Amino acid sequence: MSPRPFPLSLLALLCLLPALSQAGERGARIVIDPGHGGAKEGAKGPGNLWEKDIALQIAQRLRDKLEAAGSEVFLTREQDTQMALSERVDFSNIQRPDLFLSIHANSMPTKRLRERTEGIETYFLSANASGEAARAVADRENAEAPTARAGRGHSTLAFILDDLARTEAHSDASRLAYAIHPRLVSKSGAADRGVQQAPFFVLTGVEAPAVLIEVGFISHPQEGARLGKAAYQEALAEAISDGVQAFLRESRRRDHSPSAPVAGSTGP
Repeated sequence: MSPRPFPLSLLALLCLLPALSQAGERGARIVIDPGHGGAKEGAKGPGNLWEKDIALQIAQRLRDKLEAAGSEVFLTREQDTQMALSERVDFSNIQRPDLFLSIHANSMPTKRLRERTEGIETYFLSANASGEAARAVADRENAEAPTARAGRGHSTLAFILDDLARTEAHSDASRLAYAIHPRLVSKSGAADRGVQQAPFFVLTGVEAPAVLIEVGFISHPQEGARLGKAAYQEALAEAISDGVQAFLRESRRRDHSPSAPVAGSTGP
C-alpha cells in the first residue's frame, strides 16, 4: 500500500510559520512592550523615577531608531496607561511581529541590596529559571499576570503548528538575546549580569522571537539616576537597535545560505 500524500492544507499552514529572511527583505515588524503603566508603576527609583516611565521613554527612543533603520514598529502602550499582560500578548500577536522586545528596569527589596546591586540582564523564555535571582525577577514581573489563561485550541494540527512555531521562536529568542546583550553592556558601561532564562508570562504567548530586557537597577542610587537621563536612555536604545540589526543580518545570512543542492542543479 503506497503512503498517503502529505495534506496540502497542512503544507500551506506550515509555510505560514515566521520567516525572518522575509523580514529582512520587507523590513521587520517589531513590537516593543514598555513594562507596567498607569496604576501599575513598577519599581521605584531615586526621586520621582518610576519603572513605568523609564520603560516608556526608552521604548519610544528605541522605536525611533528601529523605524529609521527600516522596521515597522508597534508599542503595546503609547502613554502612561495600564495594560494587562494578557492584553500585551494579544496585541502583539495581532501585529504578526517578527520580534518582540519587552523593556523593564530591575529592583532590589532591601536598602543594603539596593545600594550594591546594579547591571543589565537580558532574558529569553524558559520553563526553568537560570537561578534564584532570575526566578525572583520573573516572579516580580509576573505579579500582574492572571492566574490562568484559556487554551488556544485543542486540535492536533493546532498543537503541532504551535509547537513548531514556539520551537523556532525559542531558538531565535536565544540568538536575539545574545545579539543585544553585549552591545548593551559595551555601550552603557553597566555591569554585565548576563543573558538569563526565566518563565516570564509576557514572553510565553508571543508568536515570535521574544526577549525581556532589564536595562538596569532603578533601585540603585547611581544607576537609577542614570536611567532617568536622556543621554543614557539614548545609548541604551541605540545598543538595543544595533543588536536587533545584527540579529536580522545574521538571520538573513543563515536563511539564504544553501544547505542542500537545488533540485536540477549540477555538481562541480
